[in-house]
Amino acid sequence: MRLEIDHCEFPDDRLYDLDNNVWIRIDEKKVATLGITSVHAALAGKLKQVKFKPLETFLERGRSVATIESIKYFGAVRTPITGKLIEVNSALESKGEIASNHPYDEGWFVRIQPSQLDEEIRILTQPRTNEEKIRSQIRELRVRCFKAFPDYEMWEIGVDCAAVLVRLNELVNQIAINEVVHIISDDPTADIEMVRWSDQTGQGVLESRPEGKLTHFIVRKVK
Repeated sequence: MRLEIDHCEFPDDRLYDLDNNVWIRIDEKKVATLGITSVHAALAGKLKQVKFKPLETFLERGRSVATIESIKYFGAVRTPITGKLIEVNSALESKGEIASNHPYDEGWFVRIQPSQLDEEIRILTQPRTNEEKIRSQIRELRVRCFKAFPDYEMWEIGVDCAAVLVRLNELVNQIAINEVVHIISDDPTADIEMVRWSDQTGQGVLESRPEGKLTHFIVRKVK
């Protein structure tokens, strides 16, 4: 089960440090897997670089386990528990976008052997008991969680949808398969036109989301 708040997801099977936007999941061996939340992923954008602390490092609660960097963001991933760093997800060092697109699954960051789990676990929380705090955080940070993270953005305000589609076709012809485009349009016919465009081109419209007078579209090149 997953709680969804303003399109940002929070699986129920783990505990959260909402101040640092990280989660942990404890396995049967009392090892903690740590990752970032969907809010943290959306705030950072598509990650270009991930650097981990060395294995066997002893980490106090609140210390950095990794630094993350995108075109628009540089920050730290902080541990909500004290313990020894015993494993890192080395796949993120070459493909940081895995954490952007799959923060709760294959995008996990590190595994830690906790040393004070019984005490520190009480500080962590479940999202269903903190919905309003999460909603307020999303609003304050102006975060948008989408089904896929954009590689490109097209702000097309005051532009006729036909002209937008011409530009979109030009961009899609230039980008790689599986890359994603975020289009923002205020044309009232955009929703219908994007469906028609997808049918004609065979490209995927993953998401269409109205927001006031604007509509956000997430498009993935599939062929």
